[in-house]
Amino acid sequence: MKKKFHLCDNDDFRRLIEAKKYYNNSTFTVYFQKNDLKYSRFGISVGKKHGNAVMRNRIKRQIRMMISQVFSYSHSYDYLIMIRPKYKEQSFEDNIKKLRDLASKLKTEV
Repeated sequence: MKKKFHLCDNDDFRRLIEAKKYYNNSTFTVYFQKNDLKYSRFGISVGKKHGNAVMRNRIKRQIRMMISQVFSYSHSYDYLIMIRPKYKEQSFEDNIKKLRDLASKLKTEV
């Protein structure tokens, strides 16, 4: 995922959470909001409950791979993907299926 598609600023994360537009399931919570750009941006939030820095970075790499497989960058939306505790209990295939389910719900909204 290219750098321009990243949401890194804490203010952007807060803006998305305060908009209160989200979908969730047992594995992910996805906040979303329209942006003024011609492409989508993604932020990933992995809490300290999920392990040390090495484990959290591993999860972020997995999520970036899932994003490239599931989402389209052509929409003008900002997304914040928050990882829930059940993520570690499931396999990669189960997690990507759960993210696809949320993405299909988002398509109806977008």
